[in-house]
Amino acid sequence: MRIVILGGGPGGYEAALVAAEQGADVTVVSREGLGGNTVLWDCVPSKALVVSAEAMGWMSMAYRLGMRWPTGGEIAGRAAVDMGAVMDRIQHLAGNQSNDIGKKVARAGARIIEGTGRLAGPHAVVIEGRDGTSAVLPADFVIVATGSRPRTLPFSKPDAVRVFTSRELFNLHEVPERLIVIGSGATGAEYAHAFARLGSEVHLISSRDQILPSEDPDAAAVIEDSFERWGMTIHRRRRAVGLERGAHGVRVRVGEDEWVEGTHALWCIGQVPVSANLGLEAGGVELAVNGSIPVDAVSRTNVHTIYAAGDVTGRIMLASVAAMQGRNAVWHALGGAVSPLRWDAVAYCIFTDPEVATVGMTAAEALTPQLPVQSVTQPFTGNSRAKMVESTDGFVKVHAMEGSGTVLGGAVVAAHASDLIAPLSLAVHNRLTVSQLAQAFTIYPSMSGSVSEAARLLVGRFASAT
Repeated sequence: MRIVILGGGPGGYEAALVAAEQGADVTVVSREGLGGNTVLWDCVPSKALVVSAEAMGWMSMAYRLGMRWPTGGEIAGRAAVDMGAVMDRIQHLAGNQSNDIGKKVARAGARIIEGTGRLAGPHAVVIEGRDGTSAVLPADFVIVATGSRPRTLPFSKPDAVRVFTSRELFNLHEVPERLIVIGSGATGAEYAHAFARLGSEVHLISSRDQILPSEDPDAAAVIEDSFERWGMTIHRRRRAVGLERGAHGVRVRVGEDEWVEGTHALWCIGQVPVSANLGLEAGGVELAVNGSIPVDAVSRTNVHTIYAAGDVTGRIMLASVAAMQGRNAVWHALGGAVSPLRWDAVAYCIFTDPEVATVGMTAAEALTPQLPVQSVTQPFTGNSRAKMVESTDGFVKVHAMEGSGTVLGGAVVAAHASDLIAPLSLAVHNRLTVSQLAQAFTIYPSMSGSVSEAARLLVGRFASAT
């Protein structure tokens, strides 16, 4: 079976690994190193930047934990940020990760071609190699996993000097003195958090009453409080409608005659599926109005030999979702049994401090009158481990169905929430009950103890109602 994969991000390389393991003849075509935008420009670099930024928070905490310089005073007060070293580490990490993925895919038996590809019909792909060569590859199946790119506006084109998106950001070698971050979703919040910790005067432009508009409002409130305690200015109910740049700075127009001035501007206003110049019309593939490729529950397009995975499908733009879509596409193409991707069980995390991790049903959905759902919130203020590590900001929230007690979703707002969400994710995926979750052993003292405690509170509430 001949499978050609366009794109080397998580959707592409995970599909390649599964296909090669199943004995298929696999070719991956990627314009840049494997890992794609996730590894080279977005997820891995941004989270590595967050880790460096949070080191400043750890040093601030050290004083409260009794740590001093031998001559006295705060450790944080003596620390300075070497932005060049931070960015060099991030680029080295991203490059290493990309190389590791490439070696893994090659060892599995897949061919990797650096270049671009486009459909020449439902069973053929034209390859243009970086070395100037071209070829037509026959394919029994094609998987399109070309990802997405940062959205820009006509007046916001990045120049990698004063104006950036996540693609250009890692050219910085000095901490921006006054950074304007436009967009208060997950990406904007993560970068705003990171640069505030690194010492920038951050101005966050939010078009809504509250940042993180797609998240639990209680979680967003915790993050807003954290941001403002670190000196960030949040411009609520403001929308960027213009930008001017000069030799020494930029200013962003956020109203009729209202401007926010800064030394640099970072645009975080979403991602756009990369579907142009792929020959999709030649393959008969239908596109949505926004340029995404609609797929069914097993990642198949309207053409039975062509699948799509990841950001290009326009669904939840997460590396984990892309990887699952890619694997499902291969399993289905090769005739295996496939469980459709469950959108109601997707877990994700926003890497601010504290982190915000969510799975399944949202707080807004839990309030729908038609659903008999009970929710409980357990703050970390009473958790002994949280007190020890000075991480009492945040909470665990669990949503469960009345009667059966089935866990439908939840959120964790805490340091390392990306790890703490795992038991709730497992419960949602396997349709466990709050009773089962509450009876599982947890370590004392641990942050995870609050997950079990929240489940126990719901067990008690359901018991008292019967």
